[in-house]
Amino acid sequence: MSEFDGAVAVVTGGASGIGAATAALLAGRGARVAVLDRSTDGVPDAMFAAACDVTDADQVDAAVAAVAAHFGGIDIVINNAGIGAAGDIAANDDAEWRRVLDVNVIGIARVTRAALPHLRESSRAAIVNTCSVVAMVGVPDRALYSASKGAVAALTLAMAADHVREGIRVNAVTPGTADTPWVGRLLDAADDRDAAASALRARQPMGRLVTAEEVAHAIVYLASPLSSSTTGTLLAVDGGMAGIRGK
Repeated sequence: MSEFDGAVAVVTGGASGIGAATAALLAGRGARVAVLDRSTDGVPDAMFAAACDVTDADQVDAAVAAVAAHFGGIDIVINNAGIGAAGDIAANDDAEWRRVLDVNVIGIARVTRAALPHLRESSRAAIVNTCSVVAMVGVPDRALYSASKGAVAALTLAMAADHVREGIRVNAVTPGTADTPWVGRLLDAADDRDAAASALRARQPMGRLVTAEEVAHAIVYLASPLSSSTTGTLLAVDGGMAGIRGK
């Protein structure tokens, strides 16, 4: 038996990277998993999959309703869908600012809003948002991305306060630079891929990138009923980036 046996978990952005690792870990521990992603290619047949763009409220409402109808309810929401952005404050135009905030911040609001009636009916309701260490630590060339993740951190705490009396726990993970498809694309676009990869590793005291599986384990810990007294927490999975200096 597992603490997740019978629980229904929704994972946005669950077709790749941190989301896929989280969905697999939840399923391995007994949860019934629904993956929401723009493309569901590669989602295991054992999981419920729904094509969903978190910037489209109608798609979100339909996908969440389909999950609840299929499983009979929703207990856990993992708000993991997100996109990156590079550059300083002048590097991205207004349209890109709107696009990133729409996915990374308002997307969380849309999915949670749709799932909230079902979470209120659950005895083990939990929400986990994927934030980032850049919400707390300034790093070069991440102005827009940092702004979006700073909003996720604040939103997580506000949601936790709003719903604690309803028995809905809300937490977030703050990964450091993780070995994900987006980081891979960032490195592919660099003039010197090896130098760029070395620089990313060097800024984390542990000297390596965080793995998707490591972030997934932190997400699953926060979603677990075994952490039933944990809410309003931002859990760092950042190789020491926020808290220590390697030299």
